[in-house]
Amino acid sequence: MYKKYERLVEIIGSYDSLVVAFSGGVDSSFLLKAAHDVLGEKAIGITASTPYIADWEVKDAICIADEIGARHEVVEKPWIEAIRENPKNRCYLCKHALFSSLLEVAHQKGFSAVAEGSNVDDTKEYRPGRVALGELGIKTPLLDAGLTKDEIRALSKDMELSTWDKPSYACLLTRFPYGKTIDETALGMVGMAEGYMIEQGYGNIRVRYEEGLARIEMPQSHAIHLLKDQRLSEMCAYFKSLGFLHVTLDLEGYRHNSVAESLSLRA
Repeated sequence: MYKKYERLVEIIGSYDSLVVAFSGGVDSSFLLKAAHDVLGEKAIGITASTPYIADWEVKDAICIADEIGARHEVVEKPWIEAIRENPKNRCYLCKHALFSSLLEVAHQKGFSAVAEGSNVDDTKEYRPGRVALGELGIKTPLLDAGLTKDEIRALSKDMELSTWDKPSYACLLTRFPYGKTIDETALGMVGMAEGYMIEQGYGNIRVRYEEGLARIEMPQSHAIHLLKDQRLSEMCAYFKSLGFLHVTLDLEGYRHNSVAESLSLRA
């Protein structure tokens, strides 16, 4: 693990300067920390604020960048029109548009490369957005160094990064079925619902939106705790105050691609 980190330092040191696509998650925080340690002011984290990134996530990224002590900026990005209908290739379209704009920012600011936080474990899952990264020449130093998610968490803990045990997160579009026009009100409902549940101590959570119904996914051990939580009625009332008609708990627990599962079952 430590030899891999030494390799990461070598890779980052080979760049004259670096823009890190910074979400404030485990991987991008570790990458920004390493880049800041190696390149100093020649490294900067850029966080994209879009309609489908929760406000609390952007605020979190600002706090984490400040914790690291690295240069950091937030750039506002409007809707990518090609993904309003939530097509199956939304991740590819989004990544291509987002990283194309980051390359423009890097050029304008005089940075030589743009990097993001993919790791070895990401190659074991279907991630169409990675195709866009390859097409655009985006750097993947964590992957190139051979680092796994568990190793990144362990090294982050060694570095005393607060993100070392932070749950993974994804953009809010993944909470909606493919092929349906995204309603911006519903998008806001999901973002506020998840932010609220995180504040209540349920960090590893997804609130899937299905025709006014909130389907909560979380690890089964957390679900058991939720059902015994004395605040349960209060939580349900909050969801309904946002506009949800029904609040349900998915007994299968949190899992990737559950929206795709429901879509295939209907088909």
